[in-house]
Amino acid sequence: MTDLAWIEAALTAARPRALGALVRYFRELDLAEEAFQNACLKALETWPQNGPPRDPASWLIMVARNTAIDAVRRRSKQTELPDEEELARPDGEDLADRLDNSHYRDDVLRLLFICCHPELPATQQIALALRLISGLTVSQIARSFLVSEAAMEQRITRAKKVVASANVPFETPDAVERMERLGVVAAMIYLVFSEGYSTSSAQPERAHLCDEAVRLGRLLLRLFPDEPELMGLLALMLLQHSRTPARFDADGEIVLLDDQDRTRWNRTMISEGLALIDKAMRHRAPGQYQVQAAIAALHARADHPGETDWEQIDLLYATLERIQPSPVVTLNRAVAVSKVHGPEAALAMVEPLADKLDSYFHFHGLRGALLEQLGRAREAAKAFDQAIALATSPAEAAHIRMHLDKLQLANKSTKTDVGSRRGRSSSGKGDKPA
Repeated sequence: MTDLAWIEAALTAARPRALGALVRYFRELDLAEEAFQNACLKALETWPQNGPPRDPASWLIMVARNTAIDAVRRRSKQTELPDEEELARPDGEDLADRLDNSHYRDDVLRLLFICCHPELPATQQIALALRLISGLTVSQIARSFLVSEAAMEQRITRAKKVVASANVPFETPDAVERMERLGVVAAMIYLVFSEGYSTSSAQPERAHLCDEAVRLGRLLLRLFPDEPELMGLLALMLLQHSRTPARFDADGEIVLLDDQDRTRWNRTMISEGLALIDKAMRHRAPGQYQVQAAIAALHARADHPGETDWEQIDLLYATLERIQPSPVVTLNRAVAVSKVHGPEAALAMVEPLADKLDSYFHFHGLRGALLEQLGRAREAAKAFDQAIALATSPAEAAHIRMHLDKLQLANKSTKTDVGSRRGRSSSGKGDKPA
């Protein structure tokens, strides 16, 4: 590893902890971020010659803190700062101990919670998390969302203004509030993962979002190593991400789960994911991420599609419906029902969801597939047409178009067969004696 590479890795690892502490000190995102960037530049200047400090995060906090204090004084900003003696303490080792023993977890959790403030739309939550916690540049984030750098800069700036005007609490949360925050943060991390996973082949520039979500999941689990739902979250992302190499063909078209080459699945991720969900389930405190991870684990444990335990998957989805009632969960359960009880039973589950999921691509796609299996070609084609209109990527549209082409070929074949039979029948009548 080159000098620059190990320094970059150290700065990335230290970023959440250092920036979280700076936000607690100064209660201003822009000031904390600017101070941290200046500390990183100082590290690039001094670490190659002096070697890495014992605790890079504490070193960065002290350098950034002093830089920020100077900036505040220069601007004569009327901001209430921590006690002067507290800020001026030079003992880096003592600072590290105090952070580890009291503030470390809450600083990082606070920073994560700021990013998923409920007044921010999902796209701004993700962008802010990628900027503040992951340290991605505005240019990198803009490419991920297929927008201009200026547009992404505005999006992040608006998010920071919302946070600044929302009076986000900076005090250490109590145990109940901490658990509430954990749930919100977990949802935001999975949102980052989903953004990358849904388009990881059609838009390769977004694939890194899955890796970043997994990194954030690991960070959160390190902070709270005994939380089974966080184990479930990380297990779910690892098990789903393990399929990425097999989810699209060479042309970028979607490959369904049953058709994927399972030898291409990432076995290292699968092993880690299976170990995590097994550990989480021993806590006997099931949650939505654990149940979803358990479903993904059943797929991962099947070497061939025919070995998949669909009955158990159906039961797990039924559990998920109780924990987190949602039409999308019911839609997913219908897939398992179709495997266990047939397409007619699954269609009976899907049809009542039309009012709530009429604008959802996967609803029309699954409904079309079930109608196709039942031989109701005209209705299936109509459902597939609706799905194409709602496709969010070229790969999704191409997958549905494949079904339509298949229906058209079957229809032509049926007409040809009917025409041939009619022709033979007419010929036979002509040969009959008068």
